[in-house]
Amino acid sequence: MPQVLTARDVAALLDSGQPIPEGALLTPTARDLVGERQRDAGSFARGAGRALPAVVPSAAPAAVPAAPALPAVAATVPDHEFKWAPGSDPQTPAEIQRFFASPRIEEIKHRICDLGRRLWLKDFTDGNGGNITVRVGDNLVLCTPTLICKGFMKPEDLALIDLDGRQLAGTRKRTSEALTHLGIMKRQPAAKACVHAHPPHATAFAIANAAVPTCLIPEAEVFLGKIGVAPYQTPGTPENADEVGRLGVDHQAILMQNHGVIVWGKDVEDAYWKIENLDAYCRTVAIAKGLGTGLHQFGPDKLKDLIDLRLKLGMPDARANLRECELCDGGETRPGVVVPPGGAPAPADPPPDAQVEALVQRITDEILRRLSAE
Repeated sequence: MPQVLTARDVAALLDSGQPIPEGALLTPTARDLVGERQRDAGSFARGAGRALPAVVPSAAPAAVPAAPALPAVAATVPDHEFKWAPGSDPQTPAEIQRFFASPRIEEIKHRICDLGRRLWLKDFTDGNGGNITVRVGDNLVLCTPTLICKGFMKPEDLALIDLDGRQLAGTRKRTSEALTHLGIMKRQPAAKACVHAHPPHATAFAIANAAVPTCLIPEAEVFLGKIGVAPYQTPGTPENADEVGRLGVDHQAILMQNHGVIVWGKDVEDAYWKIENLDAYCRTVAIAKGLGTGLHQFGPDKLKDLIDLRLKLGMPDARANLRECELCDGGETRPGVVVPPGGAPAPADPPPDAQVEALVQRITDEILRRLSAE
């Protein structure tokens, strides 16, 4: 076997004037060292007065058998959407009970309880506030019960209702605000889950009647879309269900004036994320407004790109057919301005009364006359 020399071995030989053995294999760093020495000194004695020959590249090592190719791994995205065959809803009481206790439904019950606790831990709900629904059939919806803290729910607490709100299974009474969720689900088939809560920053916008500005953060435009604003109606009433349901067709995130927030998604995790997204966005906007330098918006051409991305991700967006000049607002939250249905700013106040203006002018003139006479 030929001798293998490292850079340290070669340096010792050259420094002592000894020749490099014929046939020796040099490591790459050893070959580099020889080249450097040859460039620096021209030639080196290899034995008595002989120049160092050019280093012959070492023989290639024996081929190592290639490792077997690993099978390609298909990258996946978590998908918790509940899918069912149309027309497969259970009909009889016994069938409904079996369905309600089935492994697939139990899995969703546990996920709802987990998300309820996450809502509670983030202070998005207080007391018995908030509610969650998941559509699990043509006419079947899982929902949270009334009068329960969302941070301490158990799977056996949940109820099964139909799209008219009639309870089909579960020992605890369903939440009265389920009607609002159903108002969205009836009108928007893509709404497979809804989450209602009172996240403080987003709810602050709702009670201040402040429209949430657009064209500020890309993630908000992609994952939330245009944020709707529903006029106030008493919670749990058919009127509130109609107002919110109408907006839910084109808006995945809705501020309910003087109440809170409701969002929908393809599954309950997706809907929960939107609650987090919305509150974080409102918090950031409120902080940025307080800096006093104004809000820097990107242009409508950039918003068009984000809307296209949103559509590619399978999320509807009613802004897709708008012209660029109709997309971005002025970046103003317009505090104190009531936002009517559809989220557009309220019309300007009517012009002042002419008689009142004339009276104010006469009073002002009289005050100025008296001041000048003194």
